[in-house]
Amino acid sequence: MSATASPIAGETAEAPALPAAGSSFYTAMRLLPKERREAMYAVYAFCRSVDDVADDGGAREVRAAELDRWRADIDALYAGHPPPRVKPLEEPMRRFGLKREDFQAVIDGMAMDAEEDIVAPSEAKLDLYCDRVASAVGRLSVRIFGMPEADGIRLAWHQGRALQLTNILRDIDEDATRGRLYLPMEKFHKIGLMTPTPQSALAHPRLGEVCAAVAAEAEEHYRQTWAIIQRSPRQATKAARLMAAAYRLYLDAVVKRGWAAPRARVKPGKLSLLLVALRHGIF
Repeated sequence: MSATASPIAGETAEAPALPAAGSSFYTAMRLLPKERREAMYAVYAFCRSVDDVADDGGAREVRAAELDRWRADIDALYAGHPPPRVKPLEEPMRRFGLKREDFQAVIDGMAMDAEEDIVAPSEAKLDLYCDRVASAVGRLSVRIFGMPEADGIRLAWHQGRALQLTNILRDIDEDATRGRLYLPMEKFHKIGLMTPTPQSALAHPRLGEVCAAVAAEAEEHYRQTWAIIQRSPRQATKAARLMAAAYRLYLDAVVKRGWAAPRARVKPGKLSLLLVALRHGIF
């Protein structure tokens, strides 16, 4: 999954598509009661569909038009006459109080990728992007999980950014092949690279300083995530705990690997992921 995708992106049809067996998201969602799990699969399907439009939906004007159709479909859902492809969201919307603006925010985030190849965005633009493609998904998720409202929104804010920054660091080379660079402009200015391109940024001898600074921000978001999880009802945070712990393995792995080229693709070992699943899925 590239950095452009939200942490739970999936694929839709009239019935919700399922995430890949063995993925962190699949394992986390299996911890939920049936009605909450099915609601998350419906949200997953929606996210995957709009992400596919943003990344692989053809010419930019075609992608923009299709995302506009998704916006209209979400509006129709909340007006009480959902088209078939958003019909699976109807029951979760009613049962768990899912917010129209969060679905629209996810679409707006995907539109940021569809409109242009993002290259070294400002800190503010990167934060907006993370909020739309990750924290907005989190806001939908915490309502399904049954989190208390205030701490649920805080959890979505921090965990969404933690996961998305981890994606960005993990996928810098993959994103560069698409002409994208999500590391923020201000951090490149600090190392003297004033107009970075994906190629010049990844070849820069001080790239590690930029990545380390982003990793430190991700680590702080993980710290805040765990502080919220630890004071929240355990049953409502099982899935969030597993996702946070699994994604932290990826962050630790890229930091340990370092930033010098060639950068091998990192993936935590199966045993490490199994231990995370056992610890946070059972205990």
